[in-house]
Amino acid sequence: MLLMPVMETKRLILRPIAKEDKEAVFEYAQNKLVGPNAGWKPHLDISESVKFIEYCLKKRDFGQPGNYAVVFKENNKMIGTIEVHSFKGHKGEVGFVLHPDYWNRGIMTEAAKILIIYAFEIIGLKRLSYNHFMFNDRSKRVCEKLGFKFEGVLRKKFMMYDGSFVDEAVYSLTDDDYNYKELPWLFGFKKELESLK
Repeated sequence: MLLMPVMETKRLILRPIAKEDKEAVFEYAQNKLVGPNAGWKPHLDISESVKFIEYCLKKRDFGQPGNYAVVFKENNKMIGTIEVHSFKGHKGEVGFVLHPDYWNRGIMTEAAKILIIYAFEIIGLKRLSYNHFMFNDRSKRVCEKLGFKFEGVLRKKFMMYDGSFVDEAVYSLTDDDYNYKELPWLFGFKKELESLK
């Protein structure tokens, strides 16, 4: 089973998601601004959030790294999730969701930075993908800040919960991008992580 260590940044703790997170997940998952940007319908009641967490926990049984709960240190609140999903051998894809109350504060960029380190240094990936729907400008901005390289658009790649089809923009990082210092943020961020120890 792949390692899933608790990880910490200046403002965040990333820990494995747990059943006890159901209320926190439901708080943001019922918001109509959240699910449709990721392709799923807003949760109508907490039982859907419970099923989501159960699904996340089962991923570990099938060789996937698993979902991290993103916890905001300032108030010790679970405010989203992030993961390397679709893991297969040498590749995976980053996916995340964040409570709208915490948008536009650089929080998901911060969480994604440590997940990228995890993906290349702990899991040992050769390729990490990042896909977003063409209408999701917030995800696009996070992607650009992280230094992912644009590869193209997959037309009608994803079927939404309402049966409609949407295009996805595809980006990636490789271990060469990571190891040969092509990510401008990496050195400074690692120094910041060292100062937390």
